[in-house]
Amino acid sequence: MQEPTTQDGPDSEGVSQLAWYAQRKPVYTGGNHVSLHKGGDELFPALRDAIDQARGVVWMAFYMINPHGQSGMVLQALMRAARRGVAVHLVVDGLGSRDAPATVWQDLRAARVQLEVYRPVHRLWGLLDASQWRRMHVKLCAIDHAVAFIGGINLIDDRFDLGHGWSALPRLDYAVSVRGPAVTPVIHTVRAMWTRARVGRDWRDDLVQWSRDPNKLRSLRTLWQQARLKLTPREQGRLQAGQSSQQPMRAAFVLRDNLRQRRTIERTALSSIQQARHRIDIVTPYFYPRRRIRLALRQAAARGVQVRLLLQGKPDYRIAAMAARVLYAELQRDGVRIHEYQSAFLHAKVLVVDDDWASVGSSNLDPLSLVLNLEANLVVRDRGFVQLLTQRLEQDFAHSHEIQPHDPTQPSRWRRRIGRAMVSWLAKTYLRLAGATGRY
Repeated sequence: MQEPTTQDGPDSEGVSQLAWYAQRKPVYTGGNHVSLHKGGDELFPALRDAIDQARGVVWMAFYMINPHGQSGMVLQALMRAARRGVAVHLVVDGLGSRDAPATVWQDLRAARVQLEVYRPVHRLWGLLDASQWRRMHVKLCAIDHAVAFIGGINLIDDRFDLGHGWSALPRLDYAVSVRGPAVTPVIHTVRAMWTRARVGRDWRDDLVQWSRDPNKLRSLRTLWQQARLKLTPREQGRLQAGQSSQQPMRAAFVLRDNLRQRRTIERTALSSIQQARHRIDIVTPYFYPRRRIRLALRQAAARGVQVRLLLQGKPDYRIAAMAARVLYAELQRDGVRIHEYQSAFLHAKVLVVDDDWASVGSSNLDPLSLVLNLEANLVVRDRGFVQLLTQRLEQDFAHSHEIQPHDPTQPSRWRRRIGRAMVSWLAKTYLRLAGATGRY
């Protein structure tokens, strides 16, 4: 919803509540409680229960929705909440959810769910519009200003794939739920996307107008710095001692959009990789990062950091698998270890650095996520949480096949060169057609 405005822009109270958006780097707050959810088997019941307990408002934004299987329990919970008077706002991406049955939208609207579609795609020729190539790829939910869910899990059963049908084993995916100050920017983000889809304008427009005045921009930053929750001495001591995550945690919500937050997620990942001391674990289905990230990974491995990538072993899109594989030899020369997940499709987007830093969310390390799409992650600074996530990831790496530097099944040198040139050309052409500027 739009904030009240005056002739000079948004009122100071509204701006103070949204001042976090003026930052272009993660701002950590203390006092958060973060829980890990592996796959829809863990996430969907938690979402359903939280929605069933909602009393005031639900904000939800998802790239893809499908009612078949376990995801249906969440849609049913949304409709129950709307019928009992909760203000339920749902925004879905027009491309990602285009194949959902029409009855889904009919049932949601009949239950008084306030449904909006972000950039609907009416015909194939609509994709010729460059703006249509920038999709809302987030998976977010905020309930009663009390709890938020952030991750890579779409509202679709883990054992169902639109292109491949049903499978026996679930996709590998992760999400988190958070209670505390980190909920606030999640609410603002979903509300902005819902309002953008509804009326074509949101709070970001007002903030852009406000920030044209250097004095007002400085006031935005000052307001957020004053408003964020500082760590107490007790929390600082607990973090230094590496105690359990049952105590409040530090967390930062990071966004990628096409206004002020274009590079926030990418810079956050790059900074964490550059500062790594012991280990880096990356789990992502689509891996074709900028040269700066690839170089940072190689440099980390060269200085003795254990760097592991867990990528797709069962590709859902062959071009995406090719894009990742043409980079294998470059990374392996400096000691980066590459694993391909074998049990099922891989959809998780996780980055773990050392023993106290982790990111879980919707952003892949590829051009679509880093340059075009709306993406959202939660970064957690907590040893207990990272320890739990690491235990889960070790199970995932155990179900993978490590690609050796001279694996005979990998392409020969000349085929890699041809493949790399082709992937590079395709990526650059796609980004240019989509209106992206600058080098990738």
